[in-house]
Amino acid sequence: MTIEALTPDELDDLARRAQQGDRDALEALLAAVRPRALNVCRGVLPHLPDAEDACQDALINIANKIGSWGGRGRFTTWMHVVAVNSARTTYRRMKNQATAADPQEVGPLERPDPRTTSVIAGTRLDLLDAMETIEKDHPQFVEPLLLRDVYGMSYEEIAEQVGAPLGTIKAQIHHGRRLARPLLRGE
Repeated sequence: MTIEALTPDELDDLARRAQQGDRDALEALLAAVRPRALNVCRGVLPHLPDAEDACQDALINIANKIGSWGGRGRFTTWMHVVAVNSARTTYRRMKNQATAADPQEVGPLERPDPRTTSVIAGTRLDLLDAMETIEKDHPQFVEPLLLRDVYGMSYEEIAEQVGAPLGTIKAQIHHGRRLARPLLRGE
């Protein structure tokens, strides 16, 4: 059986074996989820080299933190959250480096092309900036909002992943959207 053909149950089994210290299972698991982790990272960081850096960080985090996967839900749901957080961390690091750089070396900023960008969020970077702003005062809204609206996870998957009741998740997403709209419009 090829790695691409692994079912969710087989991935969960590999993850359980990796949690128990099976190095071969861990290697097979990381190889199997790498394409999915890269896609998640590309959803946040459109520039491929940046997404690849974030993906590498995500795989390292998965390997180091596999013991924290509780086995309640699918391993891929847990992996998805790890990859999102790795991509956001990479974005923050890059943003901090750009802020610290000499503005004369950076050059003029390009405006997004209105023909190819969202009407509400000019770029994914606008969305990430909005999430950073919301996270300062309302961190509980950010993860559910990103998982639902950016990655299309079901409410049930999100509730299972974050360990909160379904109604709470729906309310957090609703409030997160209310907070994000004016930020994405530049208000």
